[in-house]
Amino acid sequence: MRGNEQLAAIIESKRDFFIQISDKIWEYAETRFEEKQSAELLCQALEKEGFKVERGAAGIETAFIGSFGTGKPVVAILGEFDALSGLSQNRGVAAHNPIQEGGNGHGCGHNLLGTGSLAAAVALKQYMEEHQLPGTVRYYGCPGEEGGSGKTFMAREGVFDDTDFALCWHPAPVNGIMPGSSLANYQVYFKFKGRSSHAAASPHLGRSALDAVELMNVGVNYLREHIIQEARIHYAITNSGGTSPNVVQANAEVLYLIRAPKTPQVEEIYQRVCDIARGAALMTGTQVEIVFDKACSNLIGNSVLEEVMHKQFTKLGVPVFDESEKELARAIRETLTDEDKKMFRRMKGLENKDLADFLLPYSKAGLSVGSGSTDVGDVSWIVPTVQCITACMAIGTPFHTWQLVAQGGTSLGHKGMLHAGKVIAATALEVMQNPELLEAAKAELNQYLDEEPYVCPIPADVKPSAIK
Repeated sequence: MRGNEQLAAIIESKRDFFIQISDKIWEYAETRFEEKQSAELLCQALEKEGFKVERGAAGIETAFIGSFGTGKPVVAILGEFDALSGLSQNRGVAAHNPIQEGGNGHGCGHNLLGTGSLAAAVALKQYMEEHQLPGTVRYYGCPGEEGGSGKTFMAREGVFDDTDFALCWHPAPVNGIMPGSSLANYQVYFKFKGRSSHAAASPHLGRSALDAVELMNVGVNYLREHIIQEARIHYAITNSGGTSPNVVQANAEVLYLIRAPKTPQVEEIYQRVCDIARGAALMTGTQVEIVFDKACSNLIGNSVLEEVMHKQFTKLGVPVFDESEKELARAIRETLTDEDKKMFRRMKGLENKDLADFLLPYSKAGLSVGSGSTDVGDVSWIVPTVQCITACMAIGTPFHTWQLVAQGGTSLGHKGMLHAGKVIAATALEVMQNPELLEAAKAELNQYLDEEPYVCPIPADVKPSAIK
């Protein structure tokens, strides 16, 4: 039996164990840096499988590292397990049906992501034991990917510095390798302080912090016309100053997320947004406090590792779904808009399908820049990094929606999750057994870094925090 087949067999032999973990994390649905139950569950699973676990990695309560083996090479397998607020949803139901109104839900499938990576680490560890292979496998428990950039904080503290390469994956509506780049970003609070007063009797004595927030938002909306096309600026008013319209709002705040292909571009736009905030404060007679929340770098693709992963993915095939899973996918697609469904129509072979049943062709790293962001980007500046995607949901399912939550706790998601574990483990094994591949991957990354060395985009005094 070939190595990839043995790894797949190990994962299949423990499939119920992994599914139970994934479903528990789905139920916990804990948001950024509050994933205490999810993190502990994964730590206990690693310890049960013979890993030595370091809790509180990088000084973050819900970050951890599970290690097995000694010496080189050191492979980092990245896991995520945080949920999103406001996306509570019953599993397997093709209609909006929250478990708890306003509760959390795994709208990006990180219950699957963290567990699929765990499956890869466990399988690789067992294979290394059975074949007495040298090297170290580490599972990195990375909290707060959603709006927290946990990996960036971890990268700043040096926890990836002694690794040789890193692997990760993400649930998706399709099967393939994730080449190309992502958008770097900054997330920043703008907190305005004014002066309260009676809005009717003495409005002239008040200074409205809410007015400042609104003026800032208007100013940034005008800015959009004068930034690069690939950039994105989003905001959420996190404090509107209260619920009494007859009181001039003394305090208000807005949270901005600024994205662009490269960190220096984000920095330039950020400084312009800060100027707009200061202008809004001047116009309203208020003060503004600018509080940096988090950031992440753009992703650097690695064609050497991507080619290895695509080869292993090809050998292992793709997840195969049964009729009940296809029926759920059809029902979910009935809830989607035509625009949702069009998102993947440009991919040849997906027309009129409810679930992906083939592997997308591989295209070389660096050819495209995605519109999303990931803190995996910061890891990719430190060591060669590769990611795959596996079909865990109906074609067209938008991320960060109840539809994704509904599918992430079912066998549809489980199959994609376990398959990702097999692909990651097989890729890691091939690289560990072929030093020339690892050297080529490192050379590719170093060529990029020669022109632009890595600088962590999060200032040293900023600490990770839960949703404020």
